[in-house]
Amino acid sequence: MIEENIVQRLLVNFKTLEEFKKFKEYGIQELSMLDELQENIIENDSESPFYGIYYGDKLVARMSLYRIDHKYDRYFEPAQDYYELWKLEVLPQYRGRGYGSSLVNFAKTLNLPIKTNARQGSKEFWEKQGFEAVTYNPTRDRGENPYVWYPEGVSEQDPY
Repeated sequence: MIEENIVQRLLVNFKTLEEFKKFKEYGIQELSMLDELQENIIENDSESPFYGIYYGDKLVARMSLYRIDHKYDRYFEPAQDYYELWKLEVLPQYRGRGYGSSLVNFAKTLNLPIKTNARQGSKEFWEKQGFEAVTYNPTRDRGENPYVWYPEGVSEQDPY
């Protein structure tokens, strides 16, 4: 198993931008992630929402973790700040080594609920990580496939 302490906050710089281009998920979300990174480049900004795992000097796994203010919480009871986890991805040749789980476990150590949108074919991974599908609400979820992780003492908010 991979040691969790190898998860690190990625610096916002041109090296990170280049590393992101190596990941396969290069759709609209990816382009917006790259745009956001480019727009916010302050060389080596250490307050980025991006986390990753390096194997040697190569970024092999990454995710975005955004803290959402409790006033926008429509998922958790009691309402509170939570993290939205996006773009969890491991390069194909490094899958099956626990890197994805290490990133998720790192996010859990921040002790706030976590919401993610399970991409097609990833439901089993999220369930193994202790995430649950929320009760679907078409107005709130608008075609998303939300999965959430509840820390102790937190439950699902009434979706209606």
